[in-house]
Amino acid sequence: MNLQLSDNAMIVLEKRYLRKDKEGNVIETPEDMFLRVAKHIASADSLFAGPFDQKKTEEIFLKLLTNLWFVPNSPTLMNAGRRLGQLAACFVLPLEDSMDSIFEALKYTAMIHKSGGGTGFSFSRIRPEKDIVLSTAGVSSGPISFMTVFDVATETVKQGGTRRGANMGILRVDHPDIESFIALKNDTRRLNNFNISVAITQNFMDALNNESDKDSEYDLINPRTGQTVRRVSAKKIFDEIVNSAWLTGEPGIIFIDRINRDNPVPHLGDIEATNPCGEQPLLPYESCTLGSINLSAMVSGKAINYNRLKKTVHDAVHFLDNVIEINKYPLDRIEKMSRGTRKIGLGIMGFADMLIKLSISYDSQEAVSEAEKIMSFISHESKIASVALAKKRGNFPYYKGSIYDRPETPFMRNATTTTIAPTGTISIIAGISSGIEPIFGIVHTRRVLDGKVLSEVNPLFIGIAKSEGFYSKNLIEEITKGASVQQIETIPDKIKDLFKTAHDITPEHHINIQAAFQKFTDNAVSKTVNFGQDVSRNDIAKVYMLAHAKGCKGVTIYRYGSRDQQVLSIGTERKDSVKIAPRPRPECTVGITERTKTGCGNLYVTINSDDKGMCEVFAQMGKTGGCASSQIEAAGRLISLALRSGVSIEAIIKQLTGIRCPSPAWQNGEMVLSCPDAIARVLKHRTDFSFSDNISMVGVCPECSGVLIHQEGCLVCHSCGYSKCS
Repeated sequence: MNLQLSDNAMIVLEKRYLRKDKEGNVIETPEDMFLRVAKHIASADSLFAGPFDQKKTEEIFLKLLTNLWFVPNSPTLMNAGRRLGQLAACFVLPLEDSMDSIFEALKYTAMIHKSGGGTGFSFSRIRPEKDIVLSTAGVSSGPISFMTVFDVATETVKQGGTRRGANMGILRVDHPDIESFIALKNDTRRLNNFNISVAITQNFMDALNNESDKDSEYDLINPRTGQTVRRVSAKKIFDEIVNSAWLTGEPGIIFIDRINRDNPVPHLGDIEATNPCGEQPLLPYESCTLGSINLSAMVSGKAINYNRLKKTVHDAVHFLDNVIEINKYPLDRIEKMSRGTRKIGLGIMGFADMLIKLSISYDSQEAVSEAEKIMSFISHESKIASVALAKKRGNFPYYKGSIYDRPETPFMRNATTTTIAPTGTISIIAGISSGIEPIFGIVHTRRVLDGKVLSEVNPLFIGIAKSEGFYSKNLIEEITKGASVQQIETIPDKIKDLFKTAHDITPEHHINIQAAFQKFTDNAVSKTVNFGQDVSRNDIAKVYMLAHAKGCKGVTIYRYGSRDQQVLSIGTERKDSVKIAPRPRPECTVGITERTKTGCGNLYVTINSDDKGMCEVFAQMGKTGGCASSQIEAAGRLISLALRSGVSIEAIIKQLTGIRCPSPAWQNGEMVLSCPDAIARVLKHRTDFSFSDNISMVGVCPECSGVLIHQEGCLVCHSCGYSKCS
């Protein structure tokens, strides 16, 4: 077994996936993990009638995994062959307009989160705020109040010891409380365990596109009575969605009627909600098992190896169908629905790496064509694989009445076969770019035990630089120090085009790529459309309209820096009259302490972070008292104030670096000029700088103090694999 894993992959595996003993020591190798998973999933073959060779299946699955050609979703890697045994990532629970339904769903949510899954809900059936409650003669508190209850409950449940709970909250655009919902996360302290999305209807889009004043309004409907409460301007509501997204990146939008147009089992009901990242629409009590093909590994020379890809698709469909069969579901009702529709979500990762290997620029029409071609092939082959399984194992139980219930398709094992999901940690394991996103950056960092930050330059870039003859140690050193590839004159333009990062790509082309994949994907596509910090609200509005026009099922946007800024209300207040105030310090923070030498003695610098990033700094001399200690305390307080007021860490470091005192000291071969200079060095050690690449930094990782970026609807740390739906 020749398993090739990067240092970052090992960090992620040891932190989250490999088995540990009671003392927390790792007792499993990556090879052991893949063998455990392959053996457990292959054992499902024995549950079906007819001849089977379980050992051969195990070998096929092991080859699939150890070659990193395909990697299943995290719960499968974590739990296959272990006591918990819950292997699915995505769940949707129903919420009816009653206390019994709401708190029953709350109990089920806790059970799902504990097992390692994420949950989605539509709050659209709950009566609006201040509506009448007949049983008590009181008034309703509305759907938003119940979202808060779910958020608090999620905060208390640690998923399987390895994953934090994640939720998607959805409200239809025609719900009377829609305006409050849209503005819900403008206060970034609220609902940190929820992503939120507005379910956009076709009626709303028709009204939005209508220039007549009368027809540009649409109905808000009380779900309790089914009656129209009032009519509102679609343009007004749309502008509010755009404004909130501009401020904080939320809410996202899903085109709910388009999702239901592609519902493969309409006889079972309408789809109302998705999983936490929005790419998996599900009926109530459904779950879905996901996995992704490594497209980078499908390249041979300068071409796609379609024979390898075909075999990988068929083996992956077999693998995922087995997961459905052997999964230990958290609820009987979820097991019944999941086995009834047998939805699987085969997706891809490493698309950007694949393009680089093929010498195709991400922001070219050729990339769009390549996306359509390869996803069309995967979709077609996944259906052939599902048909073959159905002939051996039978159709999915709810086949009758489904879109496949016709003479042309007498066999189908799975109601859906394709989904483009986020691949935050599994793409780190595979050592490739995430999902269908552009490359994260040319330089990646990792932390070693002594606190040092080691930089690693993209191996594809190094390989091309050597083959094209522009490689040098000075070039790599320049890039490692933070120089943008786009600004280095010695790099040929054609290579610069290949190595564009997320913010080098226009928002319109992000949508073009998403739409290309959506065209051949059963479910939906997880993708973040990145905007620069100075983008206008109108630019975001244009992208939303483009996404609808091109057939996307939803949109997630992120404006660089928006999560770090003071949120100001829209009004007549002059810019120059706004006073910056620090955000409140949360009750709980996480942090690290680093010891560094100074001329005055050992200095202990503590850096704390909250969910929005670095928030405070404390510094203390080994010997207390005196003027130096009071000045150090004052410096820490002012740095903390600046951090919570939105001042960039880079600017703080710049001000502190180089300040001299009469007694410098040596630390790790470098001269520490003073206590402020020492603080600056610690801050720099604990912050990854790639600002020249315009990476969407949204905070500091609570586990390793690395950079958190907003990607595919999640906060992801590429240093240690931490991820959290935000």
